[in-house]
Amino acid sequence: MSTRAGIVVTGTEVLSGWITDRNGPWVSQQLLALGVEVGHLTVCGDRPRDLTAQLQFLTDQGVDLIVTTGGLGPTADDLTVATVADFTGRQLRRDADIARTVDAVVRRWRKYADADSLPPAMLAAVEKQSLIPDGAQPIPPAGTAPGVAVPAGDGHPTILILPGPPHELQSMWGAAMSTAPVVAAVAGRSALTQETIRAYGLSEPDLAVTLRDAEQSIDGYSDLEVTTCMRGGELEIVTRFDDSTTASYDALVDMLSASYGERIFSTDGSEVDDVVIDALAGRTVSTAESCTGGLIAARFTDRPGSSAYFLGGVAAYANEVKSGVLGVPAELINEHGAVSEQVAAAMADGARTSVGTDVAVSTTGIAGPDGARPGKPVGTVCFGVAIAGHETVTATRHFPGDRRSVRMLATVAAMHLLATHLREQ
Repeated sequence: MSTRAGIVVTGTEVLSGWITDRNGPWVSQQLLALGVEVGHLTVCGDRPRDLTAQLQFLTDQGVDLIVTTGGLGPTADDLTVATVADFTGRQLRRDADIARTVDAVVRRWRKYADADSLPPAMLAAVEKQSLIPDGAQPIPPAGTAPGVAVPAGDGHPTILILPGPPHELQSMWGAAMSTAPVVAAVAGRSALTQETIRAYGLSEPDLAVTLRDAEQSIDGYSDLEVTTCMRGGELEIVTRFDDSTTASYDALVDMLSASYGERIFSTDGSEVDDVVIDALAGRTVSTAESCTGGLIAARFTDRPGSSAYFLGGVAAYANEVKSGVLGVPAELINEHGAVSEQVAAAMADGARTSVGTDVAVSTTGIAGPDGARPGKPVGTVCFGVAIAGHETVTATRHFPGDRRSVRMLATVAAMHLLATHLREQ
């Protein structure tokens, strides 16, 4: 890649860990998809000296584009525009068009009837957000905060200033990318393709061995940019390449598929949720969850159109609910324990029958930190998969980590069990 960028996420609330940064990773992905290499992603508080230090650091790294997120708006700690103006040696000028736009948004939100009804503080806020560095290009706001594209000059790269709320930033991204300063900054980018392979049950050390073999056996492998990430128990293999190395990437896909078989569950970037939905093939599904407490149901309902295949679920935490709602015999729980494959099977059967679906999946386990039993340590989770016309199947897994990790890993495992058994039926 011949064009490089740096991202600065501003906000004391992000720096302090009060909220999770969603903007930095999203902006990075968008830039990489454009063929722009992201060299640095930094976070700083709402202090001009700290933002200035980050701007200077990225300038010293020789990036072509700096993207800042946050610090726009009407309040006293919204200082990004003024700080960037000072850093680039530009005066702030009132942009009449932006002022009218922000004023109209405020009136629509605040429902003021006429010009005289805006209180002085609100008028001051409108004026503050209409100040743009001299020679910069404003970007119409999705909320009340306009973005700004500052062209390169006087020893600094192009600086793109965007708001902090993710929905505003994402809504303004297209317009931001079409501004003259940004177009000039990324003009030297390479046209790259990015593809994702997803695996389950494959470790990074095992993959590393195969990738070393690929380096020796695949022509042009060194021109592929391959990165790996273990996330939620799944191994993601992300590769970026240009048109000249497409054959090398295809050879890598063939090699990984031949080496790991069904552990490679997606070569087109599809997630396991997509695989499960495709494998349902028109059938309906329900859930019965104890230790995961509704997380599997959430995976289904997160997707638009899920009502076509997901009919409902039961978060059966208490044994009384397992018996009273799902029909799990109390004697079965007494004999084998709530965390057992026998109970998991009965829960899946009960969910399929009570909700009236073709397929059901269940979980019952010990997420911790307490609850361990002899032979059933924390992290033990039992699963059941019931499919109409077939014998209910069960499995037991042992997951590492704290309560949150066990629940998350169990949710992913349940989706993969569903995918496997749906494909087999």
